[in-house]
Amino acid sequence: MKQFFTLLTLSLILISCQPPVDNSGYEAFERNSKSVMAYIDGFENESIDYDAIYSKDLVVMRGTSFGSNDSTGLTELMINDRKGWAKFDFELLTRPVVLLPGVNVDTKKVDGSVRYYGTWKVTLPATDSTEAKSGVIKLYESFDFDEDGKIVYQQYYGDGSGLFIYLNGVGDPTQ
Repeated sequence: MKQFFTLLTLSLILISCQPPVDNSGYEAFERNSKSVMAYIDGFENESIDYDAIYSKDLVVMRGTSFGSNDSTGLTELMINDRKGWAKFDFELLTRPVVLLPGVNVDTKKVDGSVRYYGTWKVTLPATDSTEAKSGVIKLYESFDFDEDGKIVYQQYYGDGSGLFIYLNGVGDPTQ
């Protein structure tokens, strides 16, 4: 019996010496996921509260479509969003949205960044002389945040240039 209590005491001492688990990356991910959902819902509803979710000074949007800028600041992002909403309707087809935690490239630990894969339907509405035309695009988007939980870096991957060429009637990328 003495050996049992000695072993139990040593086990408790060993367990108590373990460093605490660092959940800060997951906690930041949970907090930042709310900003990403506000962005996604706001984009789809053509009403983003930029002040609430984006950092004022540090935001960079990086697109990967052919001919896109290497980086876009917040003012230009807002202008581009409004131009896009004026011409097209956007609908996220993948609901519920599954958000994934990102990891630090060096440490491979969850760092509070957020990623998602989504399928968007983009529609050029009908006019008096044309019918509505729609296309579907699969996107991967990632978001990095500052200490206040505001987006500082956003990037997307998807064949946006092909989709918009198709919708604008410049050419049919399926041929």
